[in-house]
Amino acid sequence: MSTVTRATLAEHIYDQVGLSRHESADILEDILERMARTLEAGDTLKISGFGTFSVRQKGQRTGRNPKTGVEVPILPRSVLVFRPSQLLRAHVNGQSAGQAPPEGDDE
Repeated sequence: MSTVTRATLAEHIYDQVGLSRHESADILEDILERMARTLEAGDTLKISGFGTFSVRQKGQRTGRNPKTGVEVPILPRSVLVFRPSQLLRAHVNGQSAGQAPPEGDDE
């Protein structure tokens, strides 16, 4: 299994669209920047057939240092959440979009 990088994505854009490698990299960077700005603004980002990215706020809570047992406050923060689409979920599980999960699968 290999890792998908910006370089491999830009190369796929280059292969599929036929723009120069530099233009393909610029398009990818523009898309990623727009996605980041959308999420920074607190908006939801939905990519049809892929999934939905959203930002969720976590409140302050008390945590514990597992080594010492000392309680420490964990400050409120924003977390990025991704929910895959049914289409992506089926594809990852090797199913067609309308196919039911195999017997014995507890989801």
